[in-house]
Amino acid sequence: MRMKQGILVKGIGGFYYVEAAGVTYECKARGAFRKHGVRPMAGDQVRISIPENQSCSIEEILPRKNALIRPPVANMDQLFIVASVRHPSPNPLVIDKMVAVAEDKGIEPVVVMSKADLGDWSPWRELYQAAGLQFVAVSAVTGQGVEEIQALLQGKLSAFTGNSGVGKSTLLNGLEEGYALETGEISQKLGRGRHTTRQVELLKLSGGGYVADTPGFSTVDIERYDMVKKEHLQYSFREFAPYLGQCKFPSCAHVCEKGCAVLEAVERGAISPSRHQSYVAMYNEVKDIKEWQKK
Repeated sequence: MRMKQGILVKGIGGFYYVEAAGVTYECKARGAFRKHGVRPMAGDQVRISIPENQSCSIEEILPRKNALIRPPVANMDQLFIVASVRHPSPNPLVIDKMVAVAEDKGIEPVVVMSKADLGDWSPWRELYQAAGLQFVAVSAVTGQGVEEIQALLQGKLSAFTGNSGVGKSTLLNGLEEGYALETGEISQKLGRGRHTTRQVELLKLSGGGYVADTPGFSTVDIERYDMVKKEHLQYSFREFAPYLGQCKFPSCAHVCEKGCAVLEAVERGAISPSRHQSYVAMYNEVKDIKEWQKK
């Protein structure tokens, strides 16, 4: 029996597909994982057994550097947070929540403004670049930003997120020849897109790396499954970093306290009021949640 290490690229109907040394193997997971409440995820580094005349089996899931609960993706390097200039219009709180979750999990966030041909996206670039974040404006119509995204994807495991209708599938289809992900027409009645993708699958890129096609990945999932804890939230806004530890009171929540270095930075324009408003909204959402309620 041979053993190989590879990356889990897809799971469906109890079968898992693992790419190892350029070959994709169909595997079953050992019952011990289920017994211990461990579920293999797309992005997992795994060790598989390859018998001569039997089904391949996932024998070991290697330690994860991070994981999202829903969609279930592990070991991500980058999260591309996609919003659109219009149809639907951007919601800064939604973007900031997704950025905060990425920061909390050690995933590099990249803010992407799609449909750049439909309006002025420069204020959004100024907002997020001032916060120390990467920002890319893209257009499926003109091709703007596509090469920049392709360069960022090389050699990394990345995912694209954002609410329905912002053009994630259209963007992915434009990045790589041969992709034909389903794209949904925007429901005019609801003002948002219909969910069209049905499973998490890692798509291999010709330039190296993988991108996860993540079905229906929206802020609703983040609010339910991956909320940033109150104690961690201040560290999920990277522009706060120079001011943490400088407040008058050690227990400062950076919401409305006197002598708060973060609030002083907001007042003098060193931190965006919009970003701080998102922080306060998120803090108020999680401040009274107990650990048992999260379960």
